[in-house]
Amino acid sequence: MFIQTEATPNPATQKFLPGKVVMETGTAEFRSAEEAEASPLAARLFEIPGVTGVYFGYDFISVSKDDAEWQHLKPAILGSIMEHFMSGKPVMGDASILSEDSDAGDEFFDECDESIVLTIKELLETRVRPAVAQDGGDITFRGFKDGKVYLNMKGSCSGCPSSTATLKHGVQNLLRHFVPEVQEVIAA
Repeated sequence: MFIQTEATPNPATQKFLPGKVVMETGTAEFRSAEEAEASPLAARLFEIPGVTGVYFGYDFISVSKDDAEWQHLKPAILGSIMEHFMSGKPVMGDASILSEDSDAGDEFFDECDESIVLTIKELLETRVRPAVAQDGGDITFRGFKDGKVYLNMKGSCSGCPSSTATLKHGVQNLLRHFVPEVQEVIAA
């Protein structure tokens, strides 16, 4: 098994591509060892000293670290990912615990703004999320109120030094261009 690694714009996060589907549907993010109990793979990765976050996308795993050096962490992370996939165990113990659809119930917007929200979601889905996934992260819709779009940032995007620039200069400009009602984009 060959696992590719890629740097992300967030120096505290690396992207690992195992050459297999990681999450068939949705995504999952773990910010603590307690949360990681829902996933045998995430739990295994949190056993590595220095790992502070794990994010599963369709075909990649983003791993965040504290102040430990990647040169020391990468061999252990690669070994854990390889052992997990070779064992045949599922990535998620209960896939319904953490998926992107769990955010959908927490969405907020006025019913009269439904057409605006549908346009925002379509733009996020077709233009923003694929680009962000290349960097090992994800951005999902959280809400729309008073011209402000609230977005959740996950994976390598969460805590990334360039995420503010991505939101303000990239996503905000794109949404403003196509949806004049959008005044501002805010990380929720």
